[in-house]
Amino acid sequence: MVNHGYHLRIQIGLVLSILVFIIVFRINFDFEPSMEYEVTERELIEMEEIIQTEIVQAPPPPPRPPVPISVPDDVVMDDELLDFDAFLDFDDAMASQPAPPPPPADDDEEPEIFVIVETMPELIGGMEELQRHVVYPEIARRAGIQGRVVVQFVIDTEGYVRNPQVVRSVGGGLDEAAIAAVQKVRFTPGMQRGRPVNVQYTIPVQFRLTQAD
Repeated sequence: MVNHGYHLRIQIGLVLSILVFIIVFRINFDFEPSMEYEVTERELIEMEEIIQTEIVQAPPPPPRPPVPISVPDDVVMDDELLDFDAFLDFDDAMASQPAPPPPPADDDEEPEIFVIVETMPELIGGMEELQRHVVYPEIARRAGIQGRVVVQFVIDTEGYVRNPQVVRSVGGGLDEAAIAAVQKVRFTPGMQRGRPVNVQYTIPVQFRLTQAD
C-alpha cells in the first residue's frame, strides 16, 4: 500500500511540474507597451496660377454742350465787322515795295596781276641801264660787303615799277640801294591779248667791289 501511494505522488508531482513549465513558457514577460503607428495619407496642395485681369477704364463722359444764350431780337450785328467781301491783293502789295538797291561797286578791287603773259615786259636800256643807277653804299664798301640782291616788283600797264620788295637779301645797306635803283628804271609793259596788263617781275641787282675800291 505504501509503494502504491508513493508512485501516485510521484506521478502527480511530474504532472504538476509539466503544467508549471508549460505555464511559464506561455506567460509573456515583455512589459514594453505596444506602439501602434497610424499611417495617414499626405494631403496634396494644388497651386493654381492666378491670371491678372486687365482693368479697362471707362472713357470719360463727353463734355456737356454749351448752353445756348438767347439774344434779343433788337440786337443787330455790325456789318462793318463782318465784311466777308474784303480780300488781300498780294500783287499790289509786292508792287508797292521798292526794288532792292544794287550792290555797291567795289572801287577798291585790285587789278589782276599776271606772272606769264604773251609778251613779257623788257627793261628799257637793258641791265646796263639798271647798273648805271646802282649806288654802292659807303658803309658796305668799307666793310667789304658785296653780292647779289634779288628784287621782286610789279610792272604796271605804263611800264613803271610798283611795290618793290627784296626776296634775297645781302645786308649792309645793299638791299635799300637795289630797291632805289629798280625804281629809277622803266620797262615796256607786258601784253596779254593785245592789251597792257600788270605783270609780276623779278630782277637781280649785282654789287661787286673792284680792286680800286
